[in-house]
This record gives sequence, C-alpha cells and structure tokens, in this order.
Amino acid sequence: MKQRAYLCAEQVGVAFPTKKGPFVALQNVSVNIHEGEYISIIGHSGCGKSTLLNVVAGLQKASVGVVFLNGEPIAAPGADRAVVFQDHSLLPWLTVAANVQLAVDKVFGATMSKAERADWVMENLKLVRMDHARDKRPAEISGGMKQRVGIARALAVKPKVLLMDEPFGALDALTRASLQDIVMDIHARLKTTVLMVTHDVDEAVLLSDRIIMMTNGPAATIGEILKVGLARPRARLALAETPEFFALRSEVLRFLYERHNLPAQAA
Repeated sequence: MKQRAYLCAEQVGVAFPTKKGPFVALQNVSVNIHEGEYISIIGHSGCGKSTLLNVVAGLQKASVGVVFLNGEPIAAPGADRAVVFQDHSLLPWLTVAANVQLAVDKVFGATMSKAERADWVMENLKLVRMDHARDKRPAEISGGMKQRVGIARALAVKPKVLLMDEPFGALDALTRASLQDIVMDIHARLKTTVLMVTHDVDEAVLLSDRIIMMTNGPAATIGEILKVGLARPRARLALAETPEFFALRSEVLRFLYERHNLPAQAA
C-alpha cells in the first residue's frame, strides 16, 4: 500500500444541512502535506478555507472523505493539533503565564513535574518574546502581544501541526509584520508543520512553502497549488524587491482576480 504523506486529505467534502437542503461548502479536496512544511490556504470569502482548517483540527466532521495525520484518521480535536484563531481567546482573569500554564497542565500534568511545566511555560513565552510580560493580564497588553501569547499557548502543547486561522487579520500593518517575522523564526527553529488560512497575498508568499488556492464557493475545492521556491531564511525587505517574489505574488493575484471577475466560469 502506498504510504501517505504526513498530513493527508483524501476526497474531503463538507455539507451543512439547511431548510432548502444540503449546502455543500467543500468537495473533492485532496492534498498531501509533508512534515515541516508551511502551507497557506487562500481564496475569496466563502470558499471554505476555515471549514477545511476546522476539519483538520477535528472541530468539523467531513461529510465525505478523511484526513490523516501521520497515518491515523482525524476524528476529533487533539493535542497533536493546536489552533490559533484571529481572536486570541485568552482568559482575562489569568496572567499571561497562567494562560499558557493552563494548556501545559492539561496536556503534560501527568508527565511533567510542576517545576518542569513552569520552565516549559517560560520557554514558550521566550520563543514569542513575551517572557517579560509573564505577570500581566490580557487587558494590560496590546492586541499583537495577546496574539503572541496565543501562539505560545498553542506551541506549548508540542503539536505535530500548528493550525492558524487568519491569526494576524485584526492587527495593524506594523504589528502584523512583526508577528510574521516571529512566526518565520519559530518555524525555522522548530520545523513545525503549519497550515494557515489567510486573505493576505504578500503574507502567503512570504511565509509559505506552498500556497493552496481555493476556488469560489459553494462546493469549493482546490484550484491550484503554488510552490514557493524562495530560499530560507527570508528577509522581508530584501525579498520584496526581487523579481521572484513579484512573480509569485502575481500568480496568486491572477488566480484570485480570475475568480472575482468570472465567478461562474472560474469557480
């Protein structure tokens, strides 16, 4: 039997019941993702990007098809897949460290000592450059800092796959750029497999090894997969001036514009 890729979707479809009958959000989605890859999913609103991410997270069951992680079918949420949403979802009454500690205690309470868990919390806060704010509460830090804590909390459970649903979408441009650089650094150091939903073309090209471009919904599927062959590590300012970056950016924009202008034919 042919060996599956590390993360593998096979003929995945999702339909939601409505009064008028099933609404097909996704159909025939098949993709192989290798361990350590950084994959972005991009497409117009309503193309099922977040639905696909939720299927991988185990938050949404596929109506047909299956997703495998390391050869095992995904049937429910698990600590092997951590999700970072646009809303950081920090508990406001807990400190920065305590918000991360909550996840660490739940996953490693039986396998790590209290001291080891405390050290692991700090190690992950250092990774996102938030160890200085360990005793602050969410109301005392900025939106970008909250999102960094959310990323630290996700990484602290040692996931096999990090899932991010427009994690920087609500942030200003400078904060967004700073967080993109932090995520690039983390990915380079940890080699975590990342699957990220984004609307930002430049972000997708800057961060990704490949970009999954979705057709329009309903009944959306994968239209094209673009390989991003830019060398790593990537320097934002230097890269933005290169013809290779512009060519990749143009490919994504071409795909999106075709579907915006001719949705019926190109969907």
